[in-house]
Amino acid sequence: MSDQPVMLITGASSGIGAATARAAAKQGYRLVLAARSEAKLHKLQQELGGKEQVLTVRCDVQSDTDQREMVKKALASFGRIDAVFANAGRGGEPGGFSGADAEVWKDMILTNIYGVGLTVQHCLPALRESRGHLLLTGSAAGRVTIPGSMYSATKWAVSAIGYGAREELRGSGIRVTLIEPGMVDTPFFDQQPDNALQPDDIANAVMYAVAQPAHVDVNEILVRPTPAIKDV
Repeated sequence: MSDQPVMLITGASSGIGAATARAAAKQGYRLVLAARSEAKLHKLQQELGGKEQVLTVRCDVQSDTDQREMVKKALASFGRIDAVFANAGRGGEPGGFSGADAEVWKDMILTNIYGVGLTVQHCLPALRESRGHLLLTGSAAGRVTIPGSMYSATKWAVSAIGYGAREELRGSGIRVTLIEPGMVDTPFFDQQPDNALQPDDIANAVMYAVAQPAHVDVNEILVRPTPAIKDV
């Protein structure tokens, strides 16, 4: 088995996931890239070294079967998983608790909470073997109260998953990091302010956390855009 480390990324086809894949490849990681869009994953695979370096897996994170198969294929291809970035998620729509589409809520909750939980559950055996690193995409919205935002509620839940996983894994050697971006210029949002963060900014935060020596556990990284400069 190669000593070259392996990072698994969900929601890897665009935005933060794709940027992190590129950053990890530059740092010598082999990659397991999972998403629902196979075409975008295949383009990334060719860009980042082909099949020897990058495994692509079609995965709906709401599916227990898909997630189980994702891990099975990763271990069959590379024999190890050293870092897992549970990044897949979706945003909400306007309307607040009074008028939002309940079906949008359902899909968002299943993706942002249940999907993250499944990723953690299925990847933990491999991370225990490698004494690896679990990273989760939370949000600045999971640290503040946003009126009527079910999206914010799901990200509070991701924070709770991160805290709970860290306590469950205490003494295992596995590190757990919550990555908490503010507004990022990605397809996740239709409109962003001019000072929105870039996906590479968040990828840099992920790679900072995983690059620390084994005795350093970066618990949380909150990344917000610098406030826009005001005219005086």
